[in-house]
Amino acid sequence: MDLVLVVSSLPSSSISQNSFNVFNCKKLLSHDRNLYIQIRCIYIYIHTTLPTLCRGFLYFSSPEMWRRTVARSAAAALNLRQSRRMSIASSGSLIPGPCIIHKRGSDILHDPWFNKDTGFPMTERDRLGLRGLLPPRVISFDQQYDRFMESFRSLEHNTEGQPLSVVSLAKWRILNRLHDRNETLYYRVLIDNIKDFAPIIYTPTVGLVCQNYSGLYRRPRGMYFSAKDKGEMMSMIYNWPAKQVDMVVLTDGSRILGLGDLGVQGMAIPIGKLDMYVAAAGINPQRILPIMLDVGTNNQKLLENPLYIGLRQPRLEGEEYISVVDELMEALHARWPKAIVQFEDFQFKWAFETLERYRKKICMFNDDIQGTAGVALAGLLGTVRAQGLPLSDFAKQKIVVVGAGSAGLGVLNMAFQAVARMAGTAAKPQFFLLDKNGLITTERTGIDSAAVPFAKAIGEVESLGLHEGSDLLEVVEKVKPHVLLGLSGVGGVFNEHVLKAMRNSDSPKPAIFAMSNPTLNAECTAVDAFKHAGENIVFGSGSPFENVDLGNGKVGHVNQANNMYLFPGIGLGSLLSGAHLISDGMLQVASECLASYITDEEIQMGRLYPSIDSIRHITAEVGAAVIRAAVAEELAEGHGEVGPRELAHMSKEEIVEYVTSNMWYPIYSPLVHEK
Repeated sequence: MDLVLVVSSLPSSSISQNSFNVFNCKKLLSHDRNLYIQIRCIYIYIHTTLPTLCRGFLYFSSPEMWRRTVARSAAAALNLRQSRRMSIASSGSLIPGPCIIHKRGSDILHDPWFNKDTGFPMTERDRLGLRGLLPPRVISFDQQYDRFMESFRSLEHNTEGQPLSVVSLAKWRILNRLHDRNETLYYRVLIDNIKDFAPIIYTPTVGLVCQNYSGLYRRPRGMYFSAKDKGEMMSMIYNWPAKQVDMVVLTDGSRILGLGDLGVQGMAIPIGKLDMYVAAAGINPQRILPIMLDVGTNNQKLLENPLYIGLRQPRLEGEEYISVVDELMEALHARWPKAIVQFEDFQFKWAFETLERYRKKICMFNDDIQGTAGVALAGLLGTVRAQGLPLSDFAKQKIVVVGAGSAGLGVLNMAFQAVARMAGTAAKPQFFLLDKNGLITTERTGIDSAAVPFAKAIGEVESLGLHEGSDLLEVVEKVKPHVLLGLSGVGGVFNEHVLKAMRNSDSPKPAIFAMSNPTLNAECTAVDAFKHAGENIVFGSGSPFENVDLGNGKVGHVNQANNMYLFPGIGLGSLLSGAHLISDGMLQVASECLASYITDEEIQMGRLYPSIDSIRHITAEVGAAVIRAAVAEELAEGHGEVGPRELAHMSKEEIVEYVTSNMWYPIYSPLVHEK
């Protein structure tokens, strides 16, 4: 049935703006695609909620009424599309729509995406040629889940008392075996136990996995491009079987966490990051792609290791290196122009250059520079609240940053932007940057261009009794900072003397962030921080530490300042907005959203970040904030059937619902074979 609308005062469009317009919805496409989609959403909304009204006219008395209806209708149409994938059984349970496959028999059992192990019902076994290839009893999804968890708990019991590295790798192996066999069950286990399993598939265990990846490698996952593939990447990209890719995580393995150059063994990082995208953001695992760009390694131990699975040659440098990255980025953008690309663990000299080279051309970001900075900024804003001060006082905070690599400079860059928004561009933040040679001032020669904006004027540091190259202890004693933040990759650099000097901070509640990964590279432990700097501090870390028992019923809370709080929301929000690039504004609002997620009561208890258990809700809020920023900056182009105009008309709550409803959740779908 055609839908005829009578509309007054429509928003501007190619259709004439007479006081009343009568037109047929199906003929509208040739006039205005966006308006057609809006009216189609309203038709779906009315037809499914008030079907009797579809037999008459719809009258909109004002533009505001039109906008409200479009926003509600877009969300309703989205929900309807999702509900069409599900049919309601007589028992009231939801049954997922069928999945068409082109495999039969053992080929299905060897495909981790379609394999259900003993969960195939008998009817499916018959139509897919699986009878006799599986034990006769059908085990439900929930029973399979319970069986795996029992095996995992048994592993924990059997490895008690063994070295941490042995236990961590054993846990990673059992999860990896499930991942290789049954992806649906794997992601269900991961989502439901994210707090326990994130440290296994992500930091800190992923660092250990990278160090041993050549020996742990069993089956291919993701794509490998190498220096030997130059000139072939545009055709190679089509070897990936998925027609659609939404999220790519790319590394060249040159600076894995704080472990240095691990070459091709850094592939565990993109795999782990994308598992977090699935678990935290609900990205469909059939639409993710981990990529290793192998341009060689300068790690002599790897080059001499007979088991090393990467190129046995020194790293490409200069124009040779950039030309290979250019070719890969062109190939990715040519096949999947809407995919979000996250750069991960590139060494300092290439991290900033590649970010600036590609960020205006494709929708990409560097998580080490921008993700780490966003999480750190959220923590820094939280420390202001912990002092009982308004956020505008952030511009007055004295912050000492130890580590002038990509992460440290990324934090300072975002902090400077925050100060500029709060206090104007003329504000002079009291931020102090140190590297291995001490305090960086304008007297430093040979300073990297990325660090130049953060070098302190020599007159300013001399007024504090400091000089070029002052060591950390001297800087902390003279500056009396509100915050001491480490991204140095040097374990234990916040020693007893430095921590004790923080007792004289000008802040009533000083903050210490030991953010380097993995755990061995943390600038200090939580226990040492509370022991030497005092019980009144706020403590944050990159890797997980246990809360500290301070006695008398008091607890020193550990805040894991982990990028997982932000990068899933940045990626999902960018994807669902259809943004053609990721702006500084989008990243800033993501950080501010995370900072505002914690209540004042939690802040006063020393908590800066929420529990990982609520990661999907956090991601929905962050993703919605990113979408709103993309719309406000006119970067959004829409996603699927929801265009930028519909996004612009949605309320804050409706955008959060839009994000949540687009999250994938693991459930077995009926499989139907098609030749």
